[in-house]
Amino acid sequence: MHPRIITLANQKGGVGKTTTAINLATALAAIGERVLIVDLDPQGNASTGLGLGRQQRERSSYDLLLNESTVKDAAVLTNVPNVAIVPSTMDLLGVELMIAAERDRAFRLKSALDNVSEVTIDNKPITYVLIDCPPSLNLLTINALTAADAVLVPLQCEFFALEGLSQLLQTIEQIRSTLNPRLSIQGVVMTMFDKRNNLSEQVLSDVREHMGTLVYDTVIPRNVRLSEAPSYGKPALLYDLKCAGSQAYLRLATEVIKRERQLRAA
Repeated sequence: MHPRIITLANQKGGVGKTTTAINLATALAAIGERVLIVDLDPQGNASTGLGLGRQQRERSSYDLLLNESTVKDAAVLTNVPNVAIVPSTMDLLGVELMIAAERDRAFRLKSALDNVSEVTIDNKPITYVLIDCPPSLNLLTINALTAADAVLVPLQCEFFALEGLSQLLQTIEQIRSTLNPRLSIQGVVMTMFDKRNNLSEQVLSDVREHMGTLVYDTVIPRNVRLSEAPSYGKPALLYDLKCAGSQAYLRLATEVIKRERQLRAA
């Protein structure tokens, strides 16, 4: 069976996309899934946050987009059990210029992931692919949305959250109508929630009012351990399983799988 492909997208930076990609992957793996992360951000924070040094990135998502590597050859096992990654390098910064004139420029990642069932962990196929996007609505993000079955939107509990969300939703709708009719919204996860802050409560309430049941019940708190973990090259779930952030990502993984079952049944 072909794995489910979920893109994590938001054109705003600093909303917890990479933190969510790493920790959701780890949480999914902890409950029995086998996960491949595709790092599509030139900054490569997902790769670094999973402990992958620059010398371990012989092939990368750049090579996938230029048709110079298969996903099987580019995928690297991480120190997290049942999690592999296609790492990113700074070369990605130049990929738009290199493929902008190509007719299939929006479908490069989709074509590469057509063979993702060849990627195995312990001789078993991958069950989920999570794509970590850069903080912009550029050709990299368009490739990620074109390749995906669903999009998961991390949204920071801050004043301009809804403003950025409406722009992203317009892009998703455009992709759905022109490039990828099967694309659905998996859900919106509110991140960096601070219960001591009235604004966080207000933003959460506003987003729930606008997006209804698309907003996950699980809210990711502002948490020091979540911030510290990447500097040790570990997901928070391996760095401190008991911290509030790790526990929230375990609950989110359970919610994601529940929704996936509903989406598949629909």
